[in-house]
Amino acid sequence: MRVESIYAGGRLGQFPDQKPRSGNGDGFLGWLGTDLRQTITGRLSMTVRDALRISIDTGSYIGLGYIEDLTESEMLHRPAPKSNHIKWQLGHLIFSENWHIDLIAPNSMPPLPEGFKERYDRDKAAIDDATAFDSRDFLLGVFAEQRERTITLLEEFPEEQFEKETGIEYAPTAAAMFSLQGSHWLMHAGQWAVIRRQLGKDPLY
Repeated sequence: MRVESIYAGGRLGQFPDQKPRSGNGDGFLGWLGTDLRQTITGRLSMTVRDALRISIDTGSYIGLGYIEDLTESEMLHRPAPKSNHIKWQLGHLIFSENWHIDLIAPNSMPPLPEGFKERYDRDKAAIDDATAFDSRDFLLGVFAEQRERTITLLEEFPEEQFEKETGIEYAPTAAAMFSLQGSHWLMHAGQWAVIRRQLGKDPLY
């Protein structure tokens, strides 16, 4: 598993071909790879593939930023009674990406670790025992492997296939399914922002 894909450069949320999250004065644009940065700022024309990549990368940029400094116990903090802690949510996001992308590119995603799906089923969300879940670093390693493959498939995906129907109401086309890999993280990141404030951490964005 490619943990280094997440930890490249010493910060979470960075991949090998991307600029550091901070220190270059460019904020999010500096974090993106050069080609995508030029696309956003208008120096290159944007393709459907470019737009989908930006959507996916934005979700992971924000989501990984929220969890990069959390301890194992903080990952189990719930923002409200009966809401889900980050540890379960992170496993849910990873499993969902594996399942979603396999729907549009069957048998293309790396297999998840043994028992992973069962550990992050919905009926496990109420568990507070840390031993029932994987460590944060292990989860990030699994995520890196899955996300690396998602991006490769996006780059290889035939453009005429982006409109292919999936049969899934909330992501009705292949393009929508790719986009969901960013927006799904953003759906959960709103809860993570609240958790951070409850833990006394400064806002990030």
